[in-house]
Amino acid sequence: MKITVKTLKPRNPLVAPAQFRRAGSHQPDSRFARRRGRDELRVELHRLKHSP
Repeated sequence: MKITVKTLKPRNPLVAPAQFRRAGSHQPDSRFARRRGRDELRVELHRLKHSP
């Protein structure tokens, strides 16, 4: 008696590399702008605090 196992549908070989790349927008994220704003505010306050 011969046993046959039904195989699953073959996987798309292009999906795994695409998921690893996580392609997205080429524009910088808004969190970088917020961070830059906080850094500039900190520098400005430090400058005002230590100015004569």
